[in-house]
Amino acid sequence: MKKVQLVTMGCPKNRVDSEHLLKRLQREGYEISPEGEDLAVAGVDEVIINTCGFINDAKEESISAILEAVEAKKQGYIRSIRVFGCLSQRYRKELMEEIPEVDTFEGVLTFDNLDRVLTTPKHYAYLKISEGCDRRCAYCAIPHIRGRHISVPMESVIAEARLLAAQGVKELIVIAQDTTYYGLDLYGRRALGDLLGKLSLIDGIEWIRIHYSYPDGFPEDVLDVMASNPKICKYIDIPLQHSATAVLEKMRRSVNGPETRALVEKIRDKVPGVVLRTTMMVGHPGEGEEEFQDLLQFVRDYRFERLGAFTYSEEDGTYGALHYRDDIPQEVKQERYDILMELQSGISAQYNAKRVGSCERVLVDSYSDGVLVARSQKESPDVDGEILIGGESLGQGFVPAGLVGNFTNVRIQGSNEYDLIAELI
Repeated sequence: MKKVQLVTMGCPKNRVDSEHLLKRLQREGYEISPEGEDLAVAGVDEVIINTCGFINDAKEESISAILEAVEAKKQGYIRSIRVFGCLSQRYRKELMEEIPEVDTFEGVLTFDNLDRVLTTPKHYAYLKISEGCDRRCAYCAIPHIRGRHISVPMESVIAEARLLAAQGVKELIVIAQDTTYYGLDLYGRRALGDLLGKLSLIDGIEWIRIHYSYPDGFPEDVLDVMASNPKICKYIDIPLQHSATAVLEKMRRSVNGPETRALVEKIRDKVPGVVLRTTMMVGHPGEGEEEFQDLLQFVRDYRFERLGAFTYSEEDGTYGALHYRDDIPQEVKQERYDILMELQSGISAQYNAKRVGSCERVLVDSYSDGVLVARSQKESPDVDGEILIGGESLGQGFVPAGLVGNFTNVRIQGSNEYDLIAELI
């Protein structure tokens, strides 16, 4: 029996691809080595690396993972290396020339099988509802890598979700390059709201969370479903990227500053208590000091519960690379990034502090070193903070059996800018 280790770089969409590939490998008789297991002692025959090619940092991380596998091959710990995914799709020829020690370079792989090997904890899973993107944002290479938007038929999405529920999954995290575009190619309309309603009918699924929603043409019926259906988390990941109209136009985002503000206000009005996660970009061509100050004021005004940021990097083949000059110095980009994240750090700390004293229902993800790690509807795994439960509330000789992977109630006792401290009640 051949033993393989699969390493996944980048976003949860890549992770879903890896999970489907792992199931195929199992069917073919491979033994699976857990990701991260020391290759020097794992006895692995082959390492497969699913790469990311979105921005410079992601590309560098993927190349680093390839080079680590190359070193393991040189040491005799593994026999072969197979690389696929976004980076390999974009730069296959260059990678073959620069890293000849890799046995196979492939592009993006697609999978028809519905079942998969979960690499997340067994109580939550990512559910990919479409592939590709029809947007043409100036900075983004994803349409060049993944192609046009293709929705997964609703019956297939439901079937996969049922299989996940049968495995014990309680939380579905709905993902795509743009979840709000779902259904336009198949049904001639945006069908995310309908899909969420049908997913909520599946026995065993208790939370459904939405990631990667585009602001242009945001379907309002999704807000109605979120406000009325207790299984739909009051949580939206909606990358807005900027607030200044001049920058949004250069980004080719199809929305302007006032429209962006109006959408945020509408979401908060229709879904009281909603948690908004967004992403901002600094240093994009066209962002002067005035536009950057507009962005800072936007963040001060709307106080996003979760906010991440990254600096603009020129990506091969994109509209921005072909038509703009990347003329903002890297040190200015980094300074703006630091200022923005310092502002957000204070907003996040204040938001968490307001939750102290409240009682919340949480899903317990893990237990380690005397501490339960949990999340409420307001936290998504990997990208948000955590709720840490320990101390006297667990009791002497506490055994976590029955709690990990299940729901419980806690009282928030303390907070910092990222995490919360809680006790069981």
